[in-house]
Amino acid sequence: MLNAEKYITTQLVSAVTSDSWRKSGQPLLPLQQPSLPEGYNIYPAHALGNGKIKEGYETLAAWIASHPQVLIDGYTGVFWDEIQDSLAVIFAEKEIRVKWHYTAAAMKDTATADQLVAPFTGEHGAVWGTRTTLQLTDFFDAQKLAEIQPDPAYDVNIVIGIGAALTTWKAPLIYLDIPKNELQYRMRAQTAGNLGTQTMDKPAEMYKRAYFVDWVVLNAHKASIATAISVFADSQWGQTLTWIQSEDLLAGIQHISQDTFRVRPWFEAGAWGGQWMKQHIAGLPQEEVNLAWSFEMIVPENGVLFESDHYLFEIPFEWLMFLQYKAILGKHAGIFQYEFPIRFDFLDTFDGGNLSIQCHPSMDYIREQFGETFTQDETYYILDCKEGAGVYLGFTEDIDPEQFKATLEHSQQQQQQLEITDYVQLHEAKKHDLFLIPNGTVHSAGADNLVLEISATPYIFTFKMYDWVRLGLDGQPRPINIDHAFKNLVFSRKGERVQQELISVPALTQKGADWELWHLPTHEQHFYDVERIELETTVSFETAGRCMILMLVEGTAVAVKTANGKETLYQYAETFVIPAAADHYTLINKGPGTAKVVQAFLKEDHPVFSIISYEKTI
Repeated sequence: MLNAEKYITTQLVSAVTSDSWRKSGQPLLPLQQPSLPEGYNIYPAHALGNGKIKEGYETLAAWIASHPQVLIDGYTGVFWDEIQDSLAVIFAEKEIRVKWHYTAAAMKDTATADQLVAPFTGEHGAVWGTRTTLQLTDFFDAQKLAEIQPDPAYDVNIVIGIGAALTTWKAPLIYLDIPKNELQYRMRAQTAGNLGTQTMDKPAEMYKRAYFVDWVVLNAHKASIATAISVFADSQWGQTLTWIQSEDLLAGIQHISQDTFRVRPWFEAGAWGGQWMKQHIAGLPQEEVNLAWSFEMIVPENGVLFESDHYLFEIPFEWLMFLQYKAILGKHAGIFQYEFPIRFDFLDTFDGGNLSIQCHPSMDYIREQFGETFTQDETYYILDCKEGAGVYLGFTEDIDPEQFKATLEHSQQQQQQLEITDYVQLHEAKKHDLFLIPNGTVHSAGADNLVLEISATPYIFTFKMYDWVRLGLDGQPRPINIDHAFKNLVFSRKGERVQQELISVPALTQKGADWELWHLPTHEQHFYDVERIELETTVSFETAGRCMILMLVEGTAVAVKTANGKETLYQYAETFVIPAAADHYTLINKGPGTAKVVQAFLKEDHPVFSIISYEKTI
């Protein structure tokens, strides 16, 4: 699908906001919920009721002032100095004497931190690293942390900074968070860096370190303190913030984890990107040269929005898993625990280009080389396409691996185009086709498709072999990974076997008076399955202890009704989740004509599950 190179290209091509602290063509989340569009909503929010979300430093300062000691912990990318300064001004105006204690003073120096992370980030310029085994305490001097003690001469003592909860204080805990997309926009603007270092680097290098080190370490810290937090704060706006008391947020999370929910999507340009999303989704920046990806539900980088009194509050998705993974994943919770296993995203090549010719790593390879739990087995569901669009999938019958590799290397070295169909099959794409891409399969989405990519969650491990001798949006060639690819390619997926094994053949499995359930079988290596529901009016199903991820792929809108009896409306092309704990759900067609809904879910059992389950217990 995608890999870390996208963080190189978008740094240069996205429009710079009027403020220099973030660099992106996507607008900042509105502080208050805008009026709902008629179709696809880029700001889906879950209502909490009145009086739950507070806005501004004044309100937070008032809450802090009612406690003699407070801890303010949070994530990388948070503007700690600005937040401390804003609160300090208010305390001074109210003549509240505050002693500030900074966790940054207890952190190990940059050189030491760089040595700690070096085994996990690989060589400078390499696309990938390895998932770290470090913990947040490894970045701190334990003695200096222990020396942070309250001063009774002050009205309020505050510990502020990453790791504040590591102190021994018995004090209320505030957690300042930031969505992953906004963190990356700040990295591209060189206003946010990595954990443990004061040094800025190229955005691609900072993203790599964030993915393989920072997010692993800080998410584990989040999980360890989740039930101790008193206040959660969303700091993405820079000039202000919104915040919520933990009991109100936890009640909201519990509710949607037993009902239905949708994450906030975000969008990125790319070398091959298209125009479909810009033309069909209201509110997207038209000044972008294209949009290649929609992070519909790539949960390591998505957030969830809540609303109260029109104010918006966003939390990164991992909080839902830390607090409600059993309700969300049901019978598979013991296997995956905090790792949500399935992703949905769009690949838009309408009036764009072909994706690179690529493959993804085997289960053993992704675990040994990159430290991931499971690998990137994908499918392409064709949501829309032009006549003549196609998907590259599988090898030709007479493929010669050595000749293919030599041709690829020559093309890369000499920057010469090659006739890729001499080696890779090109299949016609039609709406609602499902192409199966188990790991090791050579593939690419051709131009003029809108692909709904249904996949296992890993998303950056793409080994490009041929990129059509084009430049990225930064004017530089994109990384080619022929050696990685040839350690993973399955050359037996060729000839007629491709048609037989890698193009799903729908089978009608259930039928009612005005609805049908079609099974779209996946490959035996996929640990998830896909179905399509086609309905005229209504149809009901049970979750059977499984988490269901759905999208309306044809029609105008559908409503979802779960056990609470309330209807939630979803529009065409919106991704939504029905957690296992919802127990049963009814789909109601709200538009003219037949509605078609794709749903993906984990298989009842799969060999991968036993591997993951074993590792979770040791």
